[in-house]
Amino acid sequence: MKNLFPFILCFFLFTGHLQANDGYKLWLDYQPIERSELHQTVSELFSGIFFFGKNPSHEAIKKELELASQGFLKQAPKYSADRFQTTQLWIGTRQELSQFLGLEHQAKIKALGEEGYWRGSIIHEGKSYYALIGNSPVSTLYASFDFLKSIQSNTFDKDTEKTDYPKIKLRMLNHWDNLDRTVERGYAGFSIWDWHRLPGYVDPRYIDYARANASLGINAVSLTNVNANAWILREDFVEKVKVLADLFRPYGIKVFLTARFSAPIEMGNLETADPLDEQVRSFWKERVDMIYEAIPDFGGFLVKANSEGQPGPHEYNRDHAEGANMLADALAPHGGIVIWRAFVYSHEIDEDRHKQANLEFEPLDGKFRDNVIVQVKNGAIDFQPREPFHPLFGAVKETNLGMEFQITQEYLGQATQLVYLGTMWEEILMDKTYRPKPSSTVARVIDGSDTEQNLTLMAGVSNIGTDRNWTGHLFGQANWYAFGQLAWDPDRSAAEISEEWIKLTFGQKPEIQAKIKEIMLASHEAAVNYMTPLGLHHLMGRSHHYGPGPWVEGGRADWTSLYYHRADSLGIGFDRTETGSGALNQYANEISKTWSDPKKTPEKFLLWFHHLPWDYQMQSGNTLWEEIGLHYDKGVKTAREMRSNWRELEKLVDSERFSHVDQLLGVQIEEAEWWRNSSLLYFQTFAKRPFPDSIEQPEGDLEFYKQQRFPFAPGIRPNW
Repeated sequence: MKNLFPFILCFFLFTGHLQANDGYKLWLDYQPIERSELHQTVSELFSGIFFFGKNPSHEAIKKELELASQGFLKQAPKYSADRFQTTQLWIGTRQELSQFLGLEHQAKIKALGEEGYWRGSIIHEGKSYYALIGNSPVSTLYASFDFLKSIQSNTFDKDTEKTDYPKIKLRMLNHWDNLDRTVERGYAGFSIWDWHRLPGYVDPRYIDYARANASLGINAVSLTNVNANAWILREDFVEKVKVLADLFRPYGIKVFLTARFSAPIEMGNLETADPLDEQVRSFWKERVDMIYEAIPDFGGFLVKANSEGQPGPHEYNRDHAEGANMLADALAPHGGIVIWRAFVYSHEIDEDRHKQANLEFEPLDGKFRDNVIVQVKNGAIDFQPREPFHPLFGAVKETNLGMEFQITQEYLGQATQLVYLGTMWEEILMDKTYRPKPSSTVARVIDGSDTEQNLTLMAGVSNIGTDRNWTGHLFGQANWYAFGQLAWDPDRSAAEISEEWIKLTFGQKPEIQAKIKEIMLASHEAAVNYMTPLGLHHLMGRSHHYGPGPWVEGGRADWTSLYYHRADSLGIGFDRTETGSGALNQYANEISKTWSDPKKTPEKFLLWFHHLPWDYQMQSGNTLWEEIGLHYDKGVKTAREMRSNWRELEKLVDSERFSHVDQLLGVQIEEAEWWRNSSLLYFQTFAKRPFPDSIEQPEGDLEFYKQQRFPFAPGIRPNW
C-alpha cells in the first residue's frame, strides 16, 4: 500500500500546478512565461481587456483568457469597462470594430470569409491597442486561440499582423462511439459520451473537449458510430444530443449524427426503407423536423450504407445517389448536409476491393444533391500504414468529395505505438492526381480550389476516449492536433506542425524540441517498414487488426492476408496492372501508364501494384527478397533508436510523461520485432532463400508466431 501512495496522491491533486502532468490539458497547458520581455508584454495586454459586444463565443474567450492568465502570469486578467482609458487589448468582430478600421483594413478582413480573422495593432488617437478581430464571434474565438498559442510557443510579436482563414469548410471529427460507451477501433478507454447520465448530468470534460477542438478550428463532430444504431434518432436521445449541441455552439462546433438506413423499419414500423417510397420519405422528413426543432443548427447525417453488412439502398435496387438524395431532401430546408461514405464493399463480391468505390461512384457523378458530400478514405483499401491516394480523388467532376483520415491507429499499433501521422497525411495531400488539372493534388481537389465544389470536408476518425490523457498514448494527441491543423490548411508542413505541438506540449527547451521532432518524423516510416514495407498491405490479424497475421488464408473473396500479398513460389505482390485486376487504370493516365512499369513505380508502392519475382532487382541493387528483409530490419532498428533518443530526455521531461512514453516505446520495440520475425519467417516459406546476412536474424519459428496472433485475454479490449 505504501508504494501506491504517490499514485493516489497524484490522482487527488488534480487542480492547478499541484497536479502531475498527466497530459489531460493537451496542448492548452498554459505554463508560466519564462522570457521576461514577453512576460512584461503579456502582463500589459492582460491588464486591460475590452470586449466589443457580448455573445456566448465571447464568454468562451473570456474563460480561456482567465485560464491562460492564471497559467502564464499566475494572476487573473483585468477587464476594462471603457474601451479607451485602461484598455490594452480589444476583442470583437469586424462589424463591432468597424469605426476603428479603415476601409482598406475592413475589406482585407472581410475577404477572409466568415471564419477568417485578423490580429495586430491598431493606432487610435495616438494610442496603440492590440486587437483580435474575427468576421464572426466564432472566428474571433479562433483569433484568440491563435493569440494564446503564439504566447505559449514563445513566438508572439506585438508588432506583427496575422491573418488566417480555413481552406476547408467542414473540419470534422468522426466518433465511432456506440451507445453502450464502447468505441469501435477505439484504444483510449470508453466513449466520453455518457448517454446514460445525459441530459441530467453534464460532464465538465465536454467543455474541455470543445475547447481543444475549437483551438484547432475543428467545427463539426459526428457523435456516433458509422455502424449506426437507429436509437440515436429517438426523441429521448435527441434530447441528450441537444445538451452537447448547446455546449458546443459557442465554440463553433456543429453536431452531426450517424443515420441507419433501415431506421424507417426499425423505428417507424414500416415494411420498407426504399428511398423512393413516399412513406419512407415522410418518415425521414418528420424525423429531421423533430431534430431541428430541438437543435436549430444541427449539421446533418453521416451515413455508411451497403458496406460490411450495413443496410442501404441496394436492397431496393436503388443506387447510392438515390439513397443519399432522399436524406438530402429532408435536410435541405434546414440547411443540413448528408455525408455519404464511399467505403463500400461486400465479401460476396469477387472483385479487387481497390476498385469498388470507383466502380460504384464514378457513374453517379453529377447525380448527387448539392448538399451531399461523398466522404472518401485516403486510400482504396482500409487505412493501411501506407496507401496510394484513393483514385476517386480527381475521377469525378460534379460531386462534392471529402477526405476521411483515421486518427485512431487501427492498423498502426493502436495505442501502444508512437506513430506520428502528420507525415503520412501530408504525403497523401501533396500527391498529384493530374485531374481535373495537370497540376492538381489531392489537397487541391478536397479544398475545392481545382474543382470549384461548394461543400468541402476533411474528416478524421477520432482517437479520443475516457483515458485521462484523452488518446491512450500521449503522442496520440499529436495526431489529433495535426489533423486539426491540416483540416484548417492542407498545405501546412507536417514537420512544422510537429514543432508547434512539441512547444505547446513540452515547452521551449531546444534539446527537447530537436529530439522529440526527430522521433516523431521517423516514426511513421519505421512503422511502415516493420509492418508493411514496399507496398505490402493488410497483413494483420483479421479480427483485431493489431498484430501480424500474414499467414491468414482463405478464398479469393475473403480478403484475408494471403489474398493481398499473393505470395507464392514465384514472387510476391498484388498485380493491379492490366495483366491483373486493372485497378491501376482508375488513376489518371499520367500515373497508370508510368506505374504499369515496375521500374517506374515508386518503390514504396511497388508490391501494391505488381507481383514480382523474389529475385527482382531493386534500385539499391538488392533482390526483392533482400530488400524486404532490410526494410523490416530497419523498422525495428528505428524503433530502438526512438526509445534511445527518448531516454536522453529523462532529466528534461516530467517523470510521469517520461515513464508513460518510455514504457510504451519498450512495448513498441517488442511489437516491431514480432512483426518483423513473423512476416519474414512466413515469407521465407515461399521465397526459400536465406535471410540477408546484414539483418538481425529472426528468432523462433513460424509456428511460435502463429500462436501469438492474438496474445491478449478476451475482453481486455472489448471494442475488438
